[in-house]
Amino acid sequence: MEKDFWLSMYDDVEIYVKKWFNPNQKPKAIVQLAHGMAEHINRYHPFSNYLVENNIAVFGNDHRGHGQTGEKQGSLGYFADENGFEKVTNDLFEVTLEIKKEYPDTPVYLVGHSMGSFLSRAYIQKYSQEVDGVILSGTGYFPKFQSLAGKQVAAVLPPKEETKLMNALTFGSYNKKVDDMHTTFDWLTRDQKMVQSYIDDPYCGFVPKARFFYDLMDGIKTIQDKRRNEAVRKDLPMLLVSGDADPVGDYAKGVWKTAQLYEKAGLENIASMFFHDGRHEILNELNKEEVFNLLFHWLRDQMNQSSK
Repeated sequence: MEKDFWLSMYDDVEIYVKKWFNPNQKPKAIVQLAHGMAEHINRYHPFSNYLVENNIAVFGNDHRGHGQTGEKQGSLGYFADENGFEKVTNDLFEVTLEIKKEYPDTPVYLVGHSMGSFLSRAYIQKYSQEVDGVILSGTGYFPKFQSLAGKQVAAVLPPKEETKLMNALTFGSYNKKVDDMHTTFDWLTRDQKMVQSYIDDPYCGFVPKARFFYDLMDGIKTIQDKRRNEAVRKDLPMLLVSGDADPVGDYAKGVWKTAQLYEKAGLENIASMFFHDGRHEILNELNKEEVFNLLFHWLRDQMNQSSK
């Protein structure tokens, strides 16, 4: 079963929230999803329905500037006039609080994909006590000069105008290792039906505004900050998952660097999974059932550990 509702944030922005659940069962756990850039939460139906079949309820929201939230704001690809990345991170926390109102004694696991993984990494810097584990899908590591340069370029562009320049700088090389390329979005997944679905979706693939890229680069700098990562609780279970053909994770190298970042910060329970030939959206890959199953088993293992 599915339920849609709206949550009002502290600054009166209305956030669209989706819930997947079985009304006849009390869930063993909750997964809170954080979707990626230029997409929306309703793309996560198959994974969410799989989790519900395994007695895990799922919540997720459309971020500011995305999906139905962005539509209600009147602009796709724009977080806020200022502190956009921080505001979207805090929105995730507000959704967590809403989950805990409804399910006060149920473990909550945060699952973030791509930009959602960056937001999840900012979330745990502030709120790691609020969740029982975190899965980072399609995440990456970016040199300081890269985020700084991107931020400086975005700062001089008109903030509310689409910027094909920043879009090209960010994504322009992502298809370079794709053989037999059909579209500019082939780097997302080997499943051509899913690529076409993304292209045909009016909430997907838009060119964000300059201010969005400024906020994103600012957020990337934040999530790689040593002192902030040392604030994450050391016993937080963390799973990093990626296709080894994902350019966002620099073909696995950036994911390993991210894992090392958290190891240096003192986290004690970090695991990584890599899927051979998998591209960026492993939840939409040709072997997605295998991915679903392995993620569920990790969640189940964490639930079993916490119940001991």
